[in-house]
Amino acid sequence: MFSLLSISSLETLRFFLTSGTRYGASLRKQIKKMEVSQHSKFFCEFCGKYAVKRKAVGIWGCKDCGKVKAGGAYTLNTASAVTVRSTIRRLREQTES
Repeated sequence: MFSLLSISSLETLRFFLTSGTRYGASLRKQIKKMEVSQHSKFFCEFCGKYAVKRKAVGIWGCKDCGKVKAGGAYTLNTASAVTVRSTIRRLREQTES
């Protein structure tokens, strides 16, 4: 059914592979998106490498520089965190000028 290469690349998608036809297609697609993002590597702002991986829920650590950062459960930066960061930057620029 699967070749050896595809099994190793899909190994992190545990729920997606084991759910079969259960739970509905849209829920399986959402869970697949979360599983892919939580197992992928992210860009480290401190050392400039793609080495940040998820250690636990909301805890992200860089393999190269060893920095640990708090983030979202499935992604390093949540949508609300990006919004807050841009708002703070905009307000800071307004007060400086």
